[in-house]
Amino acid sequence: MSFTVLIVDDEENARKNLSVFLRSKNFEVFEAGTLAEARQQLKIGNGDIVLLDVQLPDGYGQTLLKELQQQPNRPPVILITGFGDIEMAVDAMRNGAHDFLTKPINDIKVVENSVARACEIIQMRREIEHYRQKQLDSVDFVLGSNEKMKNVVAQALKASRAMVSVLITGETGTGKEILARFIHKSGPRAAKQFVAINCAAIQPTLLESELFGHEPEGFTDAKTRKHGLMEIADDGILFLDEISSMPLEMQAKLLRAIEEKAFRRVGGNDLVKVDVQILAASNRNLKELIKENAFREDLYYRLKVVDLDLPPLRERKNDIPEFVGFFIKELNPRLGLNVIDMTPVAMEILKKYSWPGNIRELRNTIERAMLFCDGEKIDVADLPLDLVEKLA
Repeated sequence: MSFTVLIVDDEENARKNLSVFLRSKNFEVFEAGTLAEARQQLKIGNGDIVLLDVQLPDGYGQTLLKELQQQPNRPPVILITGFGDIEMAVDAMRNGAHDFLTKPINDIKVVENSVARACEIIQMRREIEHYRQKQLDSVDFVLGSNEKMKNVVAQALKASRAMVSVLITGETGTGKEILARFIHKSGPRAAKQFVAINCAAIQPTLLESELFGHEPEGFTDAKTRKHGLMEIADDGILFLDEISSMPLEMQAKLLRAIEEKAFRRVGGNDLVKVDVQILAASNRNLKELIKENAFREDLYYRLKVVDLDLPPLRERKNDIPEFVGFFIKELNPRLGLNVIDMTPVAMEILKKYSWPGNIRELRNTIERAMLFCDGEKIDVADLPLDLVEKLA
């Protein structure tokens, strides 16, 4: 693995001596005598590691240090100065310096060791980025070019590795369950259960039994023991869709189960211990529901260790062609068709529409259009008439 080193020092001899030594260690070395030259080198990508003098003709080295800390892929910075003291060293480390060396450097081994430690940091970052990119390459949904969506997926990857609770918000049809399944697939629990429950689709009186199970005679008509979904999801992931529909009394019981990692079945006395990662989703504003005393604030903060808000499709219109291609490829085998594309005119109509039903509505539209398509390309006549008329 190769690394580049940028030496920033106004003393030419000092630069040359360090350059000769580092090149002998197979580093690619670049030099700068001022802050301005250093910024230019960094701008074009020269400098995985920066050896930075403090006193420079056009400013103070720590100014560049602070600038670099704002960059996402900030290089390790090793400050080198003839004016070093403890106070300056402490200040440098607080501002993100990797190491602090003083002139004159009598033992070149000190530089070698410091640069070697910086290389270890860079190598670790590259391995993490490689893993992240590998995960993104295997995404089975449309990532697209929307920056907000890219950030959501990047945070989802971190949440999957940390196995923390995640709250996924967004309008109906934006793909909350798809994102939840991506978190499951990307994390250490990928081989374990992914159990999903739609809290809005179950009667409030039955929800406790669905989640926690029940014992025989736990309630009327309960003849046998039933294992709840939280118990079934042990060691895996429990996805609570439309969590906003959960009654307050049930919210309290869920909160206690999450915090204690244990619960009692309905009608039972024994604690059932579980290790479950909780993912929850809502298309309603939970903060507003908290103000209305319709959702527990403590449960809200317990669920949103990581908060992922999916953008609506109207904010991702540049991604619509990619969505169309994705759905055509997905639906062709199931429908027994061989549709290959969409005409530019039909695509423009899709881009102009507001998509209140978001990605789900787009997918249904493409499925319907493919069924009515007689050729290889979906055309305007294949699109739903009401959609075309709205934009006429």
